[in-house]
Amino acid sequence: MMDKSVLWQISYGLYGIGVMDGARPTGCIVNTVFQITSDDPSIAISLNKNNYTYDVLRKNGHFAISILAEGVNPLVIGKLGFATGRDVDKFSAFSYEMWEEAPIVKEGVTGYLLCDVLSMTETATHMVIIAKVSDAKKGDSPTPLTYKYYHEVIKGKAPKNAPTYQAPEK
Repeated sequence: MMDKSVLWQISYGLYGIGVMDGARPTGCIVNTVFQITSDDPSIAISLNKNNYTYDVLRKNGHFAISILAEGVNPLVIGKLGFATGRDVDKFSAFSYEMWEEAPIVKEGVTGYLLCDVLSMTETATHMVIIAKVSDAKKGDSPTPLTYKYYHEVIKGKAPKNAPTYQAPEK
């Protein structure tokens, strides 16, 4: 039997994805963001195809990434990670601002990336989205929030749509 806990040894962070649904900001938490190129920078993210954020991003093609820090307001993780933008105004629960027509978390962030979708590749449950980074700026906090810190120190759980979700053992 496969020991899926070994997959937890892969290093992850927590990132807030912000995208506009018309005039309303929405978004989600992802744990998969990685740099692909440094010249003409591009990144890749992974989004569950059932996420409302994915639906909006697919139509919009423009989004921001807030690189969450260890001291981020827990409401950011709670709202972006465990509620659906179909039913909840996620950004109303914490401080945010607009950056080039994309919402970003205002505090408890190490940096920001402004991105435009280049392509999408489908997997069984998720889309891998490759995007061009059009701008980047530093945030107010020095230490990024890793998934290890989130699990071991904060004692946070992965939501069902996360690629690292594992059902509780019975």
